Amino acid sequence: MDIVERSEVLVVGLAVRTSNADEMDPSRARLPTLWQRAGAPGAFAHVPGRLDENLYAVLTDYESDHHGAYTQIVGVGVRTVPRLPEGMVAVRVPAGRTLKVEARGQMPQAIIDAWQRVWKHTESGGTPARSFTTDLEVHHPAGADLYVAV
Repeated sequence: MDIVERSEVLVVGLAVRTSNADEMDPSRARLPTLWQRAGAPGAFAHVPGRLDENLYAVLTDYESDHHGAYTQIVGVGVRTVPRLPEGMVAVRVPAGRTLKVEARGQMPQAIIDAWQRVWKHTESGGTPARSFTTDLEVHHPAGADLYVAV
């Protein structure tokens, strides 16, 4: 894990409210369906002003810590917030100091492993401490990079 300054990014995408406990129970998990929708061919083709071809996942509106509920938005980075396509939301991920964690290998296991490293850091009292404000995942051809707010 490295400490890096991350630039602001605007993301337009699809959102769900969930918790890690819900995601560990297949009957309550919402993220697989969200990612299936987001990964469908052309899911974001009608969003203008895209920054790149990456998928972005924003984790925000934390109820408390990694045990509480949060909102995840999966979408695309944009230059400006366009007129939103039906059913989509826009979120601004502020610039800030983050822990950068790389996820490489077979997905989704690589991203799960990366988050488990973050949770271990959090539970062990690692420094810097997480702020539980807004975290970002950037999914690209080589894997994903997590930017965890501290």
